[in-house]
Amino acid sequence: MSDQPHHATTVALHRSGRGWIGVLLTGPSGAGKSDLALRLLERGARLIADDYTHVFAAGNDLYAAVPERIEGRMEVRGVGIVNKPTRPFVRLGLIVDLTTDAIDRLPEPLFKRIAGRDLPRIRLNGFEASAVEKVTVLSRRL
Repeated sequence: MSDQPHHATTVALHRSGRGWIGVLLTGPSGAGKSDLALRLLERGARLIADDYTHVFAAGNDLYAAVPERIEGRMEVRGVGIVNKPTRPFVRLGLIVDLTTDAIDRLPEPLFKRIAGRDLPRIRLNGFEASAVEKVTVLSRRL
């Protein structure tokens, strides 16, 4: 098992009949990681970790877990620290790199290698109104 810390916010989305899948939200400070996560949580997702996520490999899969000291807490810009229901870990299925740069209309498939495993990766502007729907649609494909 390999454990790697990541500066990322992770949420678990429930897929009807298929269980939970993790989405690792990455990007620079201020890119909207917590903002997008908060909107996903309001749609039924569960928080794994805000701002800092442990990623580890087990078998053929990658998993995300919350560091104990931040479990159940989320920093909401302009509001402060809030408590949110969490899951202790989730199998990862997608990486979302948040950016304010222009996004390709029809991007080529992207992957990121972590601990010897490739995860699908997309680039999104996390502040776009449709970002929640885009993440939700993609998670259903996993």
